[in-house]
Amino acid sequence: MRRAGPSAYGVEMSQPGPVRSTTLDEQLCFALYTASRAMTSCYRPMLDTLGITYPQYLVMLVLWERGDTPVTGIGHALQLETGTLSPLLKRLEATGLVTRTRQTGDERSVLVALTAEGRALEARSVAVQNHVGGATGMTRAEIDELRATLHELTGRLRTTGER
Repeated sequence: MRRAGPSAYGVEMSQPGPVRSTTLDEQLCFALYTASRAMTSCYRPMLDTLGITYPQYLVMLVLWERGDTPVTGIGHALQLETGTLSPLLKRLEATGLVTRTRQTGDERSVLVALTAEGRALEARSVAVQNHVGGATGMTRAEIDELRATLHELTGRLRTTGER
């Protein structure tokens, strides 16, 4: 076991194996993690005024874009399992923003639809999107480029994980 130099507390600490060459701040995973948390935190106060959480907002985005959608379709769009979505959908239904209806042809399939109140919320969400877009300090082109890079990264990492 290697001996490291004195720590900030003046005591030598043992470290197993080699010391990592990359610091926390140099880790891509940490930069993505902190950026994601900062983005979610930027959304939170405005979504609070709409009465929804960030994960619920993502569900609403899918429904505003696609209209009535089966739970499996929402899960696919958000890359979430049905078990993760079910509590979100129950809360959205309890607040009157969506309805859930079992399909007559397939009892396992549940269709999620916006209520009038859920549709009306879309117009109010535009201010949220504009606020967060402005908070980034980035141009539309920079945002588009960053998003494309992140989609490409996601695809590469998924491909690597499937090997």
